[in-house]
Order: sequence, then structure tokens, then C-alpha cells
Amino acid sequence: MAHDSTQHPDLLADTLPLGLVPKARGAQSNASGRFERLARETFIDGWDAELEQTIARTTTVDERPRKIITRNDSLDIPFDRSINPYRGCEHGCSYCFARPTHAYLGLSAGLDFETRLTRKKGAAEVLARELSAASYSVAPIAIGTNTDPYQPIEARDRVMRGLLEVLSAHNHPLTITTKGTLIERDIDLLKPMAAKGLVQVGVSVTTLGSRLSRQLEPRAPVPARRLKTMRLLTDAGIPVRVMIAPIIPALTDHELEAIMGAAASHGAKAAGYIMLRLPLEVAPLFEDWLATHVPDRAQRVMNRVRELHGGKVYDSHWGKRMRGEGEWAELMAQRFDIALNRTGLMTKLPALRQDLFAVPPKAGDQLSLF
Repeated sequence: MAHDSTQHPDLLADTLPLGLVPKARGAQSNASGRFERLARETFIDGWDAELEQTIARTTTVDERPRKIITRNDSLDIPFDRSINPYRGCEHGCSYCFARPTHAYLGLSAGLDFETRLTRKKGAAEVLARELSAASYSVAPIAIGTNTDPYQPIEARDRVMRGLLEVLSAHNHPLTITTKGTLIERDIDLLKPMAAKGLVQVGVSVTTLGSRLSRQLEPRAPVPARRLKTMRLLTDAGIPVRVMIAPIIPALTDHELEAIMGAAASHGAKAAGYIMLRLPLEVAPLFEDWLATHVPDRAQRVMNRVRELHGGKVYDSHWGKRMRGEGEWAELMAQRFDIALNRTGLMTKLPALRQDLFAVPPKAGDQLSLF
């Protein structure tokens, strides 16, 4: 792995001194990953005057993957394969269910997740090799299911752009989930793919409030800008689905109908929602966020979360983890159905075509005479 910038070693600390929680970051702490034996604590001796600036710096390292397509057999996920161009996400969403995956790198689900990122260098070449295998069977690939493929570093690293070029050349169907407006850069590739029925985009919106969005998702585009992205994609003929995710009980749930209406007016054709998920390290991180930003609502939010999961902060069982259960979950489902009828949105976009898939000829290949 090759580093392209440096970072203060104390960013590995579990706790940060009062006043040194960096701005424009979602996590309030940096507890060691759950597989680590040691915990670390930052100590300020007065000699490092630049610590506060250094501690918020983003670093990236290169990973050269042997495989790029990840398979899953989850019963409540509508795809069996996905690609994530990056590990970690600079958007820094305080609620992100993917944060615990950083523990597999020996890093924290807190600040490390949003400041110590991994880009999958050579991902396009690996993907081309996998798609060219004689044993490969085509089905839609989902991109952005764990971390956002259009987070800020993509503007420089262009890993997602390279993947799209390969998928376009193979006429391979795909879905994209993002809250990043950088997807507009790739409309030149997505538009002709959409015309062939090969691509759909889900744009994630948690709240319409710019102030709350800045607190929840500190480095993601503001909601109004995401709505504009929906319109630009729709005008280019690219099918768009609004993903109301996550719905945070007692904080953003009242916005369900407003988000659906705004998305419909900006061209979205379908909608879906996912309840707040707090697996593993995410629960204490999000509780810290609540205590910092909305202390008057913190207890109410967590009480409702436990109500959705049988008294626990999270239930990972299939069929329950996305929607929860109980009276409040049923009420949200009813409200969603009513809003669908009112806005004209669907729950699903038309199925993507798979019959166009073909491995493009390589230089030197003999062309068929028929």
C-alpha cells in the first residue's frame, strides 16, 4: 500500500481531548476497532500547536484487489453482487451502517472511517478480467451499497469512472446508490447506458433541512443540491429512485412525505426507505452525536430505536433490520404507501436488461464472419 499524505499518529487514539473534535466530521471519537487488543488515548503536552488542524486531515492508501465483485445471499437485499470502489467514506455520515467494516483494516469506525480511506487501484482492469471469464453469468451489479462511490476523493481518483467505462463497454446492467453530486460528471456514460435499459440511480436523502444535513452528513452535498442532481439525471433519461435512508425516529421521520414529494417534483420515478441501523460500533458513535447536537431529543430517539428492535438498539435478522417491527414500524409503512399514491411514485423501477451483455473484442481477436 502507498500513502499519498501524512496524518498525525494520535488520530488512532480512542478519545480526543475536549475542544479537539474536528469540524466537518461526523464522528465525535475514534475508539479502536473491535478486533484490537490495545486502546489509545491522546495526551496534549503543549508542544504540538498544529494538532487541531492535523487531526482532521484525510489520507488515502492504495489497495490492489485480486477481485472486485462481492457476492451476497442476503434474503432482504435485491441484488447478489456489488462493487465498492473505496473503503471508508469522507462524507462522514454519523449514522453510517458501514462504519464497522473499518475494523477489518485494524482501524476505528469513528474518525478513521471518514479520514483514513482506501481506494481500489486498478479496479477497472480487475473488473474487465472478471467479466471476461467464461464462467461469468450476468446480473445487475450494485455500486455504492456500502460506501459512496461519489465521495469527494472520486473527483481526483476516478476509480468509479474507470468502472463505468468497463461496464459500458460490456453493456452490463448496474444500479448506483449515492448522495454525491459528482455523478453528474458521468452523465456522458450513463445516458447512453440508460437508453439501452442498463442503469438506474438511487439518490439518498435523509432530510430536507440543510442545517441538520450538515450535522448528520458533514461532507455530503446539501439536500437541495441532491434534488437538482435528480433533475439533471432524469432530464438525461436516467431512471432515478429516491432513497429515504435512514429514517431517524423522532428526528427525521416527520419528513417522509415531504421528501417523497420533493423527489417526485424533481423527476424521481420510484422511492424506498430504510430505518436507522445501528450495528456494532455505530450505536455508541450515534449516541455521542445525539448528545452533542440534539441532547433534548437523544433519549426519545434511542427509546424509539429500541422499540423498533424488540428492546435492543439493533436487530440484524433478515426482514427486520431494514424496517424494524412493531406498531411504529407499521405506521411508517402505512404512511409510505399513502405517500406513494399521492406522489405517483413506484416502489421499483423497471427491470434492467441483461441480454445485451457481451465481452468486447480485444485487439488481435479474430472477428466472426457471421
